[in-house]
Amino acid sequence: MPITADEVLKLFEEDARARKRLAELLVSEPDVRLAVISAVLRDVATKSDVEALRRATEEGLEELRNATKSDIEGLRREVEELRKDVFTQMSELRERASKLEGAFTQLVERIGDLDKRIDSLDRRIESLDKRIDSLDKRIESSDKRIDSLDKRIESLDKRIDSLDKRIDSLDKRMNYVARVSWALTISVLATLAAQLVLVLLRVH
Repeated sequence: MPITADEVLKLFEEDARARKRLAELLVSEPDVRLAVISAVLRDVATKSDVEALRRATEEGLEELRNATKSDIEGLRREVEELRKDVFTQMSELRERASKLEGAFTQLVERIGDLDKRIDSLDRRIESLDKRIDSLDKRIESSDKRIDSLDKRIESLDKRIDSLDKRIDSLDKRMNYVARVSWALTISVLATLAAQLVLVLLRVH
């Protein structure tokens, strides 16, 4: 629902701060201020006063315009300087951003290379693990075979010891047989010699 003029005036009547702000806004406008002054002076001043006041107002307005122009020029120069500074900073930021993008790209490439090298190392380590497992199995098998050979060698050592004992026993028996054989041979030879002597004696 639109607000009527009466309602607007009522709001200004109830709000002193708003009235003061409205007056300041009206006075700050040169044309409005001149119109207000002219309206007031029609009732309280003479024609010469109005003319003098008008000239003074126009001079003030001219000074204000000149001051405003100089301020605007100053602001324009400041804005231009700020624009140059902003442009310079933006150029520097773009350059830094470009360098950062290049560094980031290189970093991504290095990370990619590292990932590839890590994958390659993983595969090599996996292959080495398999080879080590195979070697472990072979070593375990060799250990078992060595244990079996140790047992066989131990068994052979026992058999050799047994054979050595049997050989020693046979040597002793053969020595005994040899001594008995020599004794028998000597006895036989002695008997034959005695018989031969008896035979010879009988012949003579």
